[in-house]
Amino acid sequence: MIVDAHLDIAWGAVSRGHGFLGPPPPGFLISRPTLVAAEVGLIFATLYCAPARAGRAMRTRFVYESAHEANLMATAQVNYYRSCGLELITDGRSLAAYARGWKKGRLAAVLLMEGADPIETPSQLGAWTDRGVRIIGPAWGGTRYAGGTGAPGGLTELGRQLLKAMRRKKVILDLSHLADQAVGDAFAMWHGPIMASHANSRAIVPGDRQLTDETVAEIARRGGIVGVSFYQAHLRSRGRATLDDVVKHMVHHAWAAGGPEAVGIGTDLDGGFDSRQAPMDSLAKLKELPARLRLHFNRSQVEGIMGANWLAFLERSLPD
Repeated sequence: MIVDAHLDIAWGAVSRGHGFLGPPPPGFLISRPTLVAAEVGLIFATLYCAPARAGRAMRTRFVYESAHEANLMATAQVNYYRSCGLELITDGRSLAAYARGWKKGRLAAVLLMEGADPIETPSQLGAWTDRGVRIIGPAWGGTRYAGGTGAPGGLTELGRQLLKAMRRKKVILDLSHLADQAVGDAFAMWHGPIMASHANSRAIVPGDRQLTDETVAEIARRGGIVGVSFYQAHLRSRGRATLDDVVKHMVHHAWAAGGPEAVGIGTDLDGGFDSRQAPMDSLAKLKELPARLRLHFNRSQVEGIMGANWLAFLERSLPD
């Protein structure tokens, strides 16, 4: 079973009209049929809402200017996932049962909130966990909770309250998009499960969106996983990215982490960009990745990167 730890499916559907149940729109890669054909069995399906200040690539006519508007948008996305018949994994028991019974053709999801603005106040977190949210990344750009990509800053007081509420509710923390100061603040106060769903190496492609080797090492030390993004700009600074660039980031993360057990996939392939900004023109080519990884890792390690590492992380991180 392949596990992809970051897909913005509902955002594409609700905001851009990208249907999930049939073939993907021309030039795009992600839909239920393409995921199933590629033998992806588990995804981290995001609740992503575009702020009004978002760049053109991530803006649509559906943007939010207030926390309440973000709340309504994310609620619509939860409803969309349920309308797709996606089985939502919410605890260790449901994960174990799904993994034991998985066969090609089945697809389930863990809900991940990317940017916490839909949570109007930390006291509202329980309503979101009741809807199935099990992972939260406090930032995308800057939010009311933390500094983020292109918006330096640490955790706000509201952000610290949110992390405390997440710990009580056994929610997993996603460091993707957090500004460096916010990452440091999170490391100082967080004692729960931690990960980065889609974050590449800053040593290879500079920029605040990428992770430093030190951050990768700390995530690994805490038993977390880092998923490698397949977005062109995250893979290389210039020129067309290929699957070899994906492998390059995976190898570097494994070196920084002290082993490939802390590395996985988090493609972000439905994150608002088409195949021209991806390292492949068909999701079927995901099956070519293991052979390329075998040049650097043994068979068991490759199986881990393709999915088993994420499954093991969820097994030890989801509530019972």
